[in-house]
Amino acid sequence: MKNSDKTRDHHGHWLPGASGNPAGRPAGSGHVARLRAELAQELPGILESLIRQAKGGDVAAIRVVLDRVIPPLKAVDAPLSLELPEGGFTTQGRAIVASAASGEVSAQEAAQLIGAIANLARVEVLDELVKRVERLEQA
Repeated sequence: MKNSDKTRDHHGHWLPGASGNPAGRPAGSGHVARLRAELAQELPGILESLIRQAKGGDVAAIRVVLDRVIPPLKAVDAPLSLELPEGGFTTQGRAIVASAASGEVSAQEAAQLIGAIANLARVEVLDELVKRVERLEQA
């Protein structure tokens, strides 16, 4: 090993980021790149065949075409109108659980609402701590 070699440490081990083959294998010369190139040549014929099958009523072909052309619909939550009682976070949490038990809201909606109340409670605690620190600093 040469002393001027900056790719190895004094034990002869490769340094992080150093390579024994800096040129490496050229990009696009691997197995996957070769398969992609072959597929690209055949793709027009594959698409024609798939469309012909879909037009012929092949449900699987129709599904493939639609899945690639039209993005799937995503669920959108409907606005939720739920009256929560006054009396603090625990009282409101109990009201949400009761609403889920009666079927007024789904279990998932109830869990999200309880999570929102928990986050709100944390924010309220932080607000109170800030006020206390400010009062202590003024005293």
